[in-house]
Amino acid sequence: MENLLSLLRGNPLVSFTILLLVILTLPPIFERLRLPGLVGLLFAGVILGKDGLHLLDADSESIKLLADIGKIYLMFVAGLEIDLAEFRKTKERSLVFGALTFLLPLFMGTIVGLNFGFGWNSSILIGSLLASHTLLGFPIVQRLGMVKNEAVMVTIGATIFTDIAALLVLAISVSIHGGNFSSVSLIIQLVSLGLYSVFVLFGFDWLGKEYFRRTGDEESNQFLFVLLAVFLASIGAQLINVDKIVGAFLAGLAVNDVVGNGPVKEKVEFVGGTLFIPFFFVGMGLLLDIPAFVKTIQFELPLVLGIVGGLILAKLLAAMGAKFIYRYTWPELFTMWSLSLPQVAATLAAALAAYQVQNTAGERLINEAVFNSVIVLMLITSILGPVLTAQFATKLPLPKAKDNEDYGNVVGSTLDEWLPQLKPERENDDFTIVIPIYNPHTQRDLIEMGALLAKKESGIIVPVSIANAGVHMDDPQLDGNLKQSQMLLDRAIEISQQFNVEAQGIIRIDDDIAYGISRVAKEKNANLIIMGWSENTGLKARLFGTILDTVFWSSHCPVAVMRLLDNPTNLHRILLPVKNLSKATLETIKFAKLFADANQGSITLLHICDRQTPSQQVTEFKTTLSNLITEYELSEKCKIKMIIHDAPAQVIIRASHQFDLVILRSFRRRTAGGLAVSDITTEVLKKLRCSLVLFGQPHS
Repeated sequence: MENLLSLLRGNPLVSFTILLLVILTLPPIFERLRLPGLVGLLFAGVILGKDGLHLLDADSESIKLLADIGKIYLMFVAGLEIDLAEFRKTKERSLVFGALTFLLPLFMGTIVGLNFGFGWNSSILIGSLLASHTLLGFPIVQRLGMVKNEAVMVTIGATIFTDIAALLVLAISVSIHGGNFSSVSLIIQLVSLGLYSVFVLFGFDWLGKEYFRRTGDEESNQFLFVLLAVFLASIGAQLINVDKIVGAFLAGLAVNDVVGNGPVKEKVEFVGGTLFIPFFFVGMGLLLDIPAFVKTIQFELPLVLGIVGGLILAKLLAAMGAKFIYRYTWPELFTMWSLSLPQVAATLAAALAAYQVQNTAGERLINEAVFNSVIVLMLITSILGPVLTAQFATKLPLPKAKDNEDYGNVVGSTLDEWLPQLKPERENDDFTIVIPIYNPHTQRDLIEMGALLAKKESGIIVPVSIANAGVHMDDPQLDGNLKQSQMLLDRAIEISQQFNVEAQGIIRIDDDIAYGISRVAKEKNANLIIMGWSENTGLKARLFGTILDTVFWSSHCPVAVMRLLDNPTNLHRILLPVKNLSKATLETIKFAKLFADANQGSITLLHICDRQTPSQQVTEFKTTLSNLITEYELSEKCKIKMIIHDAPAQVIIRASHQFDLVILRSFRRRTAGGLAVSDITTEVLKKLRCSLVLFGQPHS
């Protein structure tokens, strides 16, 4: 038996298979227990390591390689996730808060280190480990519609400063610990790091934009280019005696503008989040010495409490400083504090790097007690931070317009700027609706829906059939596809004539159906694309997405995906859930108004807020929504319904029983299969028993 286990431990393929099994099964289990999934990965590393089943060996080359790749990828994604556009809007205040939330924890951590007998170098490094933060609470403020709150934006922007500064301290501390430190070497190190940073940030940015411009839609090669940039930057960092995670983070910032929120970014994050980053957390668990960990908790409890308590206090003081400087409210103060609490990405990567560094005498930069304390810190803050964010972010005031203008007036005065109009800008332009036809069973309803909307706007519909083809135009299969397309098109034009609407049918030969649809829409300067619903849940759809997903992503105009259970002319009562007010919400309301006007329908705007939402905020939102429908001249056919409930999906599903049609929003965002929608929308889609429209628009 021992021989068999030894054989399994020495087999890289077996180790890789075990890792895949762990990544697939444990995180969902821990999330059901209301614990972060990464805690499950750490737990797996402990169980499978030397103090458990000993199925994985932390010293094996394969595990070291995978953990290193995961560490690099983690820091790269940390840089990639920083929203540079939002940072530029509040960069001055972000830098001030970034300085506060870096320097105060740095000072606190240094004091803790010195009090427990560590040298200046190690103490300052301990302080830097507390200074960065990971925005684990960001999805919560995003769900609540509070991302545009200035305090939230400032906290997000401060991440750039704290992460770069913490990694800079790490680089200098490693150099000092290696015995290569002197005033001259420090200057050389800082100059080389500065030149290297400029080269990566500007050089990789320029190279990336040039490469993406020349390669067009070659997403696979663009993905490989991004990976190459990450590992080149990591190797370059090592060449100037800086830890590789510094290079990875800089690479993330460098290609941030290049990939944007496009499909390449989705692929990069999908691969990292699915494979490499989980490898890093399992590797962290393998390095944990459980007897030493327990011993640290038992005998080094003051050190653990000092590090954890020092972080919590320092981050609170930093948020208080920002409050009094910029006159933020108390809920904004506590939201900034809770968002800056979690210590995961940069902290764990830097702690591991410092723990693995040894000088010529074999001494580590930080000892096992500090390393274990950082693990405790991660566990506590990764749970405490999001919980506090959920508590305080609900009390944030709604984002206000600048100069204290009334929000309703702002909507009216800046409508043309905020919302791409469904109506054409010039009176001579036709309102054009592109309708891809590929399913004879849904074809009539889609054409009828398009005809209703086009007739209301005195526009035209463009039925389009894509004949799928490869590189050979003499392929017999292409001839068959063309004949089928012509039959579908003839039927579509016949249906449109019944509604006295002009139809311009198009047959398009293309090797990609989704891009063919988007290109026709652009060539025709379409105002809207209408498509039928497809619930494709096969393996290919899960891995690469569906045609609908790609059209949502690539289109220049709004896309309405429809699952119609009744004739469109019978759909009069429209339910439109509204989570928050944004450009995307405004255009969704405008689409609902267009259909209601065309079909003599009525609209109900449904806003659901949880029980912790202050009554004043509920009243403000209702007032703003009332002003909005006045601006759109919806008062006669639109009403507002406000419901306080903690399960929005259940409310929408129950309310839908009284309506003919529900309109839901989607997002211009790619996933690893299927349309990009919120968790609430996903639940509603599964249980909704009436007709629905999933409406998405560019730049959302």
